[in-house]
Amino acid sequence: MTWQSRSWRRRGHIDESQTHVLPKWMDPLVSVVPTITTSEVTRFEPTDGQGRHAAVLILFSSDREVILIERAHGPQDAVHSGQPAFPGGAVEPYDEDVRAAAVREAHEEIGLDPTGVQIFGVLPDLWIPVSDFVVSPVLALFDPTSPIAVQDSAEVSRVERVAIDSLSEPSNRLTVVHPSGYRGPGFTVHDMLVWGFTAGVLDAVLDKSGWARPWDAGREVVIER
Repeated sequence: MTWQSRSWRRRGHIDESQTHVLPKWMDPLVSVVPTITTSEVTRFEPTDGQGRHAAVLILFSSDREVILIERAHGPQDAVHSGQPAFPGGAVEPYDEDVRAAAVREAHEEIGLDPTGVQIFGVLPDLWIPVSDFVVSPVLALFDPTSPIAVQDSAEVSRVERVAIDSLSEPSNRLTVVHPSGYRGPGFTVHDMLVWGFTAGVLDAVLDKSGWARPWDAGREVVIER
């Protein structure tokens, strides 16, 4: 498929053949993924043929954690410099599909062992206007005893295992306001402010799965740059 003819996926997908390996606490998420649409996660819907393709790995552990990285700090005006994110990056021509791309990137960034990963679904494709990437969020489970760590400090400054309960804790929730006019959900966990694309996906996962708890959207933080 050429870039010009690419049709983006606008609804989530579950691989039923992999759900038997998942812990029971993930059942609520598995049941709703096929119902999640692009417009329920972001107002920035991709147009067919638009943007560069990327994939991120939303990596859960059986210990009720999700893996976040912090991008390396570069020039202040660099896109996504120092921001918390999911492991991931551009889909390359040699990648078999978005699943392969997400796992490859996670291996390169945090040393994830590809043989210990169980991919069980993909969320709808999401457009990031600031970088013109259309991102496929890939859902996967890994063994919490598997070692993960920063592999290239030029790309990643740290790796964090963040408890689902910490993400759903109301005192860790807030609304992020950006000078551009952007307003969206945010999280304060592990001394990180998670916002933008990553926070939007986490917010949708928590909300749709029923893991979210009521929180004060009036509590705001303003991004200075």
